Amino acid sequence: MRHTLIRTLYLLGGFIFVLLGIIGLLLPLIPTTPFLLLAAFCFSRSSERLHQYLLNQPMFGHFIRDWEEHGVIPFKAKLFSTAMMLTMISYPLIFLPFHPGLKALAATTVVFALWYVWSRPSEQSSAKPTLDNPLAKADD
Repeated sequence: MRHTLIRTLYLLGGFIFVLLGIIGLLLPLIPTTPFLLLAAFCFSRSSERLHQYLLNQPMFGHFIRDWEEHGVIPFKAKLFSTAMMLTMISYPLIFLPFHPGLKALAATTVVFALWYVWSRPSEQSSAKPTLDNPLAKADD
């Protein structure tokens, strides 16, 4: 019973994240990729058929596979996300009269997000440990 409830919640979460990702395709200020990554995570725990459907999408499936298999964020995606984050945070920080604590919280959140994005590899490392070569050293 508990397993069925958890699986159902993951399935529901997957659909919600896909919907948010679709909204992100239509509205330029809402990100698409993080929602699709979350949807893939949820579907991997609830529906292998839907998980495979996302992985095999021609437009974004390879991004999800690269993330799941290697933790890769492509360099162009890093540049785009950096530009979008800095653009979206600049106007409120500079021109809107928010409490300084809220501005500091928003700036800290963006700095942390940028640190996370840029700390991920941009491409698959050829020297990652595998079943065939478990002692290989990753290039970091």
